[in-house]
Amino acid sequence: MACVLASLLLFAYLLLLPGLSSSHPLCTDSKAPVTPKTPLAFCPYSGNVCCDSAKDLELQKQFQAMNISDPACSSILKSIVCSICDQFSAELFQIEGPQPVPVLCNSTISANASQSNGATNDFCGKVWDTCQNISILNSPFAPSLQGRAGVPGNSTYSKMTDLWQSKSEFCNAFGGDSGNGSMCFDGEPISLNNTETPSPPNGLCLEKIGNGSSYLNLVAHPDGSSRIFLSDQQGKIWLATVPDEDSGKTLELDELNPFVDLTDEVYFSSEFGLMGMAFHPNFAQNGRFFVSFNCDKIKWPGCSGRCSCNSDVNCDPSKLASNNGASPCQYHSVISEFTANGTTSEVSLATRANPTEVRRIFTMGLPFTSHHAGQILFGPTDGYLYFMMGDGGSTGDTYNFSQNKKSLLGKIMRLDVDNIPSAKEIDTLGLWGNYSIPKDNPFSEDTELQPEIWALGLRNPWRCSFDSERPSYFLCADVGQDQYEEVDIITKGGNYGWRAYEGPYLYSPPLSPGGNTSVNSTNPIFPIMGYNHSTVNKKEGSASITGGYFYRSMTDPCTYGSYLYADLYAGNMWAGIETPQDSGNFSSRSISFSCARDSPIQCESLPGSSLPALGYIFSFGEDNKKDVYLLTSKGVYRVVRPSRCSYACSKENATAAGSPNRGTSTPSSGSWLRVAFNNVMLFLSSSLLLILGFVF
Repeated sequence: MACVLASLLLFAYLLLLPGLSSSHPLCTDSKAPVTPKTPLAFCPYSGNVCCDSAKDLELQKQFQAMNISDPACSSILKSIVCSICDQFSAELFQIEGPQPVPVLCNSTISANASQSNGATNDFCGKVWDTCQNISILNSPFAPSLQGRAGVPGNSTYSKMTDLWQSKSEFCNAFGGDSGNGSMCFDGEPISLNNTETPSPPNGLCLEKIGNGSSYLNLVAHPDGSSRIFLSDQQGKIWLATVPDEDSGKTLELDELNPFVDLTDEVYFSSEFGLMGMAFHPNFAQNGRFFVSFNCDKIKWPGCSGRCSCNSDVNCDPSKLASNNGASPCQYHSVISEFTANGTTSEVSLATRANPTEVRRIFTMGLPFTSHHAGQILFGPTDGYLYFMMGDGGSTGDTYNFSQNKKSLLGKIMRLDVDNIPSAKEIDTLGLWGNYSIPKDNPFSEDTELQPEIWALGLRNPWRCSFDSERPSYFLCADVGQDQYEEVDIITKGGNYGWRAYEGPYLYSPPLSPGGNTSVNSTNPIFPIMGYNHSTVNKKEGSASITGGYFYRSMTDPCTYGSYLYADLYAGNMWAGIETPQDSGNFSSRSISFSCARDSPIQCESLPGSSLPALGYIFSFGEDNKKDVYLLTSKGVYRVVRPSRCSYACSKENATAAGSPNRGTSTPSSGSWLRVAFNNVMLFLSSSLLLILGFVF
């Protein structure tokens, strides 16, 4: 058994080797590329780039200081120095572990290697052949800069042959396989020329597996099992077991015995309640989990905190407009920490949690009674807690909170909940609770920003998710005002335009007691997908987007790689397709959906139609198998095999027959490997638990 596990671990490790990850356009500082107001004068990059004029000048001086005499080598080194301006520089410079030069394409690693445009490229070998005997001042190729012993490059001339014994050794340090789906630098700006055009699915086949009518959140159990957590808006969280597809079974859930009941603390109304939950990445060991909810300070003494309308943001609570009979900041947004420790001998087996709050992470009073979002998520790569917050309500963000860098309204926050500061630190920094600030939050570069802020300019972000295959894809749906519902790729320090813009449209607020922000100063990042209100069958006179997930399950291989989202009121659903993959360029198409004939719970139908009546689509969810769920006012639905609804999908047959492509519909050569890795890791975790005697 040990040999088998060792082999599987080795296989899993091989699947994690560099090159199997993909990324949308992203800079080394985790920010989105932008079009500079002034074209770059030195570096040959145009359009969306990761440099401004100041950085361009800095790179020019850096290059000139190398004092390279040979024209051919000089040209190559200039391209390498300027590559940090490429819109894919985060991938080229390996954002997880920055290096002084980009990964150089090296086809000698693989006999069949090819760059994304299909051409064999040994740029690393070309760099060596051209520059090996040329003296370079402060060479970026010094071995010491690669974490290896060697001749340092500080203030000294050196030749590559002085630093490296051979081309092979040099390219082992700086080269990267250009044929495994990764990005590498070949001397030119990255150009994605993949000719495969993925297609949106013909339709989604759903089965109804639960009758709960007010679930807002579905979170996979961190132990990798088939269990999930469900929470409702009133304040309860349940632990449930997901049935296998085709089993004919429904969710195993004991409604009378919730995992934790917080209804005494939670204030529940149409836009208030338990809005989010997140389980610590190490929950199976430490039992820590976090709940985001709203409270009423009149009904619960524990509901107490600063008002978000205050002098720091030029807002006077006494002058706020009518708030539906409530006083300003009567209601608060709260994040509390709870624990399942002490409820069982093994935390991962806990079926109940302690309802007593362990620690108050965050408390903020709300100026109005709407637009406070409230979802929380742990970042899959950094382990920090992301907190989605709306603009606080009122038509047109009356007080311009979303663009006010001193306000936390209309923002996405990023908090460190593993390092709790002292009371003195909280007071000194003006924090809103017990959390620390990640050192690389945007405030480190923009001192006008509150330190909690990761992104700004949002109206009411309703349901965000990280792509399980490409964690740099952090997508949020943002609810619009009068015209447009949008989906955004969230990046560090990104400004998404509200209220200067509503989606791609300029917006003029009816009232502006909080002042306006100049359109030219926002540098907005526009939506990658969305829809106009006029295009949906609106109910209740409005439209409201519900964000979803990149579909990464092999249950429906024809939907694999599509981003699914919906409208809460209208019941419309869309599938977003990125073309080419990793470009950040999306198109979306409305998709049909049906209910499986053999659904464990019979689906209600729309009057005069065979289509399922889903009611309001509150939220989406994803389990450990990457199956996707819809949480609606009519119940819990799961996306299942297309054939169960008679949707044509040739890849379903290929997957069932054990095709090596696994039905993958994305052009990435590493996609099926990542799926295989997920399955291997699930098997490994289950095997190890069995060895330890833990059976779920």
